[in-house]
Amino acid sequence: MNPEILSSRIKAMKPSATIAMAQRARELSSKGVDVINLSLGEPDFHTPEHIKEGGIKGIKENYTSYPPIPGYLDLREAIASKLKRDNNLDYSAKQIVVSTGAKQSIANVMLCLLDPGDEVIVFTPYWVSYVSLIKLAEGKPVLVEGTIENKFKVDPRDFEKAIGPKTKAVIFSSPSNPTGTVYTKEELGEFASVIKKFPNLFVISDEIYEYINFLGEHSSIASFPEIKDQVVLVNGFSKGFAMTGWRVGYIAAAQELASACDKIQGQFTSATCSIAQRAALTAANSDLSETYKMRDAFRKRRDIVLELLNQIPGIKTYVPDGAFYIFPEIDHYFGKSKGDFTIKDSVDFCMYLLSDSHVSTVAGSAFGAPKCFRMSFAASEDQLKEAVKRISKSLSELS
Repeated sequence: MNPEILSSRIKAMKPSATIAMAQRARELSSKGVDVINLSLGEPDFHTPEHIKEGGIKGIKENYTSYPPIPGYLDLREAIASKLKRDNNLDYSAKQIVVSTGAKQSIANVMLCLLDPGDEVIVFTPYWVSYVSLIKLAEGKPVLVEGTIENKFKVDPRDFEKAIGPKTKAVIFSSPSNPTGTVYTKEELGEFASVIKKFPNLFVISDEIYEYINFLGEHSSIASFPEIKDQVVLVNGFSKGFAMTGWRVGYIAAAQELASACDKIQGQFTSATCSIAQRAALTAANSDLSETYKMRDAFRKRRDIVLELLNQIPGIKTYVPDGAFYIFPEIDHYFGKSKGDFTIKDSVDFCMYLLSDSHVSTVAGSAFGAPKCFRMSFAASEDQLKEAVKRISKSLSELS
């Protein structure tokens, strides 16, 4: 087939860098290479047994027909109860739309909000799919950067300066992928003070890592009543409940936008998997003891990785307060070589690590931060120690 017949839309879209690196790692592994894969954002824990039983119960109870497009009512009611219980937020079940993962939730929102040329401010570093989804909806991303010295947090003054006549929305995550940045209640309040000046500005708040927070209580920008109707809260079950393969995400939003997402989802995928929804219902109604065990394990792994990385010359770190990533600056190694291979940028840096040390990571350029690389610590302690040992050896051989 002639590739020229494909749409300009698909030709312009870049593949997901995280998925691409994971695929390369799997290809090497299939050839017998001992690869440590730290590229995907996926808990290495299995879904807790009681949640799996919820899915099995759904099968036995014959939840095998088409569900309502926005999700089963009892699941949406349970999510509304969770938002009240954990976040002190008041949403009705009608304001919640369940989708096939939080990525689809964000895609729905972009397609419902954006007209060609509308701008979306993106806090940078950003999750790889934000920019692609904005462009898919024919919008224009406007990047506002945070620095490693401030744990990559964006300055509210820089945010306000970026707002223009075509600005339709802003999107960010807290806790953040890829940096682990967590915005405090006070910091979110500063952004809320800016946002309330612009009543037509929407805030897409990605809170998928809510429960992997090492500071304590999670804060949502939706908790500021003066802007609550402008906030689209995005969350899901993948990270906090180790349910990545179940593919259940959701939004909570003002009724008009929730209804719009229901409408567009009805033409794309309809409802997400009925059995996955029953498992999600169990998760939403359960206590969080298993989730907190995973969070505590991630905190311990973070500390191990930080201690080891800080022993490697030229790697600049910080302390991530949530999620399960470290996002160090590594431009010290740009221009260095081994044999006939020279590291020119973060992509070369990660390819060098994959080929030389057999550790799979992701280039920072995919997240809008070309001096960095992302390393997941959602792996066993032994794997993490071995990975950093290999990285250290490979970097020491550059000149």
